[in-house]
Amino acid sequence: MVDTVEALVDGGKATAGPPLGPALGPKGVNTGQIIAAINEKTKIFAGMKVPVKILIADDKSFEIKVGTPPMSALIKSELGLAKGSSNNTKDFVGNLTLDQAKKLAKMKEDSLLGASEKARVLEVVGAAVTVGITVDGKKPKDFQAAVKAGEYDDRF
Repeated sequence: MVDTVEALVDGGKATAGPPLGPALGPKGVNTGQIIAAINEKTKIFAGMKVPVKILIADDKSFEIKVGTPPMSALIKSELGLAKGSSNNTKDFVGNLTLDQAKKLAKMKEDSLLGASEKARVLEVVGAAVTVGITVDGKKPKDFQAAVKAGEYDDRF
């Protein structure tokens, strides 16, 4: 049997206080060990609320699954935008650098389908289209074409 505890924690700053401590205490697990593991897995989301799911087995071993905000929310957070463009094909409200796109790809690595960093960055850029931002100074589709053409190969 597996026992599940779900909570919303601050990225990289979970504590043994509520909501985790009171939920984990009665389960007889090493709360400090779980908190440390959660903080390690969520530190990349510093400053954001992150959903976590802790699966506790009968032998008190545990597995932590970290949920992530939607890609569009991560892009807006990375660029400090309150909202995306109302006309995402003509009005661009920000620019994402390649390094920022790589950082976001790393944050969502577990839920992206791409097998390589390059493929995952292309997924991030696909989401950039919906927010209405440029990537490395180019329209997202132009940036994707440049990556596929090998113009950025030395940066992956």
